[in-house]
Amino acid sequence: MKKRRGTEEAPPTPAGQGDLFGGSLGALKRAAAVAASKPPPKPPPAPAPPPAPSELRDVSESLPSLPGAPPRTAPTRTVLTVGELTQQLKQTIESRFPRVLVRGEVSGFRGPNARGHLYFTLKDAEASLDVKMWASQAARLRFALRDGLAVVAEGSVDLYAPAGRYSLIAYKLDPEGEGALALAFEQLKERLAAEGLIGDNRVRPPRPLPFLPRRIGVVTSRTGAALQDFLRVLHSRHPRLSVLLCDARVQGEGSAEEVARGIERLSRSDVDVIVVTRGGGSKEDLWTFNEERVARAIFASPVPVVSAIGHEIDFTISDFVADWRAPTPSAAAERLAPVLQDLEYTLATWSLRLRKATERRVLELRERLGSVRGDLVDPRRQLSTERLRLSDAEDAMTRVMRQVLRERREELRAHSEHLQRQRPQARLAEQRARLVQLSARLKDAVRADMADRRARAAQARLELERISPIARVVELRARLADRKSRLVALQKDALSSAQRHFQGLEGRLDAMSPLKVMSRGYSVTFRKRDGGVVRSASDVQPGEVLGIRFANNGAKTLQSCEEVEATVTAVKGPVDC
Repeated sequence: MKKRRGTEEAPPTPAGQGDLFGGSLGALKRAAAVAASKPPPKPPPAPAPPPAPSELRDVSESLPSLPGAPPRTAPTRTVLTVGELTQQLKQTIESRFPRVLVRGEVSGFRGPNARGHLYFTLKDAEASLDVKMWASQAARLRFALRDGLAVVAEGSVDLYAPAGRYSLIAYKLDPEGEGALALAFEQLKERLAAEGLIGDNRVRPPRPLPFLPRRIGVVTSRTGAALQDFLRVLHSRHPRLSVLLCDARVQGEGSAEEVARGIERLSRSDVDVIVVTRGGGSKEDLWTFNEERVARAIFASPVPVVSAIGHEIDFTISDFVADWRAPTPSAAAERLAPVLQDLEYTLATWSLRLRKATERRVLELRERLGSVRGDLVDPRRQLSTERLRLSDAEDAMTRVMRQVLRERREELRAHSEHLQRQRPQARLAEQRARLVQLSARLKDAVRADMADRRARAAQARLELERISPIARVVELRARLADRKSRLVALQKDALSSAQRHFQGLEGRLDAMSPLKVMSRGYSVTFRKRDGGVVRSASDVQPGEVLGIRFANNGAKTLQSCEEVEATVTAVKGPVDC
């Protein structure tokens, strides 16, 4: 059986099934044109009765012949295979649209594949079209392609026969503007940045995440794969962490309100951090987390919020408002859950290092004490040396004084002999007077010399006392006692610091118990109508009945605490505590 291309001229074929766009349609058109130029035909004869159910006939047999049409011949049935029909459609569509310009919004773009080809979808309000752009043309693009960008694509229509799908092979892209979703995204982002919810000028800076949270709140779908990935990674790292799930739809109509309510409910519970998560998807699937209602609920949360939406390349408004953005749900679990074995190993390592450091410090101080003892000289030996020096100085001074006295006596004897030789009375009286004067001067000189020598001896004695080793010995003993006391105090401080550290850890663990906090004089206030915890004055209304629970010394659970009922009479605004 021969096939004819729909675009070639061919002679008319008999009426019936043939080429999809072949000669049958052309024959009918030519017959209609001839009939329009002739007078109206006579009324056609009555149609034949319908065939029996078991009888197969060509439906064209029941149609009346057009005026001027060639005589009807016996119809022939042409059955096309799927491949033949697809090939005819491929030839017709590709020859009909060799070059087209299409305007639309980019969606589903995930970046170039391993070979550099681009695959995405162009869509508008009525339809969507798959677009392929080969790596050779993609390398010439002068702008970054992204979801939501309105572009004009130039290319040819291609039909992929094995899948029966048509697409646009683009060889040129020109940006036209932002799409509706992208424009809404940017407008909301600018508005929240102006209010201080996101950006560098945000009113409240991102809060640090707790190192070891007691309980983690999760807002996501209970049946989603994101929750399973989060719990699998979380409990593989730290099986003892508690998770409080708030089930909420993460896609579709009303999902934004459910997510926001889930964040608000978890923020009123005892969780330390809230994780808002869902799996990957298109921009439309993730639009719930681009809603203003969700963004404001995240910003108003009193506890830190982690946003783990989609994959690494997906960004939502929630990522900008949250205190920390995780590229995937598994990454959020890794950030919030430290490995339990690593914590235990680190604690044991720190304990061992502290004990080793204390022992090493004690050994160092002992070595220093032995070195100081070796450098200290026996003061009795130095004192004996100084006594010998003092005795030698005293002997030398005595010898000098005896020599001077001997010389003076010799002079006196010489003068006496000279006086005896002179004998005149006047000379004698004069010499006597002079002798008396010289004697007085001699006495004065001797006294002065003796006083000077005594002063010099006293000065030497003071110098000896000043350089005496007794003061040095006292000073060294004081320094030794001080260093000994400092060594003992340092050892005690190290031991007490270690004890305080472990007591602090024990206290922190003990302080995590809500009943422990309540036993210090605090209480928990509940609303009697719904059992919710009252965290601020805005949670109650005048006339509302409250329950106030106190933890006595024997209370083991919150239900066993003492309870007092009270009625709210008035609600006042915030005041300084």
